[in-house]
Amino acid sequence: MYRQLLGLQQLSRRTITSSACRQINNSVKEKQKLFQEDNGMPVHLKGGAKDSVLYRATISLTVFGAGYVMYELLSAAMPKKPQ
Repeated sequence: MYRQLLGLQQLSRRTITSSACRQINNSVKEKQKLFQEDNGMPVHLKGGAKDSVLYRATISLTVFGAGYVMYELLSAAMPKKPQ
């Protein structure tokens, strides 16, 4: 049993350390230039169309959620008529 665990440990260590390193393009400088330029746009919309869609979806879900909470609070506050 111990020999199997030791073999598994060596196998896992070998696969993790011998994997090829991925070359990732560092795009931090480009993003900094994009978000720091003064073009009159709010920072949460500078990412493009995807940011705009996410912003609008977040706002609409927030408004819908607030409306639903108000509805539930009002329905809980009003007594129900017995039938």
